[in-house]
Amino acid sequence: GDIVLLAKPVTLTEGDRVTLTTDVPVATDGTSKPEKLLYAVSLPPVHGQIEHINYPGVPISSYSQLDVVAQKVSDIHDNSHGASKEALR
Repeated sequence: GDIVLLAKPVTLTEGDRVTLTTDVPVATDGTSKPEKLLYAVSLPPVHGQIEHINYPGVPISSYSQLDVVAQKVSDIHDNSHGASKEALR
């Protein structure tokens, strides 16, 4: 079936950490099992990384809707100077 993804941009400033919630990435594929949806990070943050909270400091390239619901995924700005803001889309 069709997959629908709704995402609000998240802006991070130098040193910020934002935990992804269902307000940010929300997807549906028309089935009754949204917890089986997987997100792939196709364009990682330039000044930071996406991390699972159980593995701080380790960038991830994918995560599940279940991880988002459990608030276990964060976008972390790396504190690099000259990059005061970055948006996750």
